[in-house]
Amino acid sequence: MIETKEKVPPPSDRDPAMWFSPMEAQTAPSPGRASPLMVPIRSLGANHRARIARHLLALEPHDRYLRFGFAANDAQTQRYTDSLDFERDEIFGIYNRRLDLIAMAHLAFDADSKRRDCAEFGVSVSKTARGRGYGARLFDRAAMHARNAGVGRMFIHALSENTTMLKIARKAGATVERDGSESDAHLLLLPATLDSRLTELVEEQLAQTDYRIKVHVKQFRDALGGVMARRPDARNDQRDSPK
Repeated sequence: MIETKEKVPPPSDRDPAMWFSPMEAQTAPSPGRASPLMVPIRSLGANHRARIARHLLALEPHDRYLRFGFAANDAQTQRYTDSLDFERDEIFGIYNRRLDLIAMAHLAFDADSKRRDCAEFGVSVSKTARGRGYGARLFDRAAMHARNAGVGRMFIHALSENTTMLKIARKAGATVERDGSESDAHLLLLPATLDSRLTELVEEQLAQTDYRIKVHVKQFRDALGGVMARRPDARNDQRDSPK
């Protein structure tokens, strides 16, 4: 049986001028729909590698299969995490109040500096955090960074059964080409503007501030929990002490 490629264009209701600028298209609220709240998405450095590993290792087998395109075991998942190049690529993450990494995206650039006009996108979201649009938000964040970095095209290579990922790409304006069990999505990006650069700068600063606040709150809660845990022991010591 000969497999044929199926090309799926962007949605027909999208203005073609917006296909190349997903940031503006996504931030404009639809008629009758409230503008979505901001999701703090921060850039991750090498000091977050352990948390990235915990996030990926916590994914269920089928979720890892969709993320990597094969049934990655723990050792393969750990090797992927260890191989992340934080100097060349860009990693984005969303943390919850407990400082658990609940969603992350990997924007990978070619090692050849002459071919940095293209970047590949991959994303994973924890099971408990799905249905909140985090995958789409990470896609928009990565597209904005790629655009500001001078990238002209962003692409996704995914299994055809990964309909969630392909839907995110298609909704952003990407053209999806299906080749049997695998699919490729391509999104052309407009050149960076002053507005796109300032937007990324502001969003990163807000996300960093949000993260620092979560760190301080967690430290306070941990300290308070330690004090509360010691109080029963102190009461018992008082009751047992001779009068």
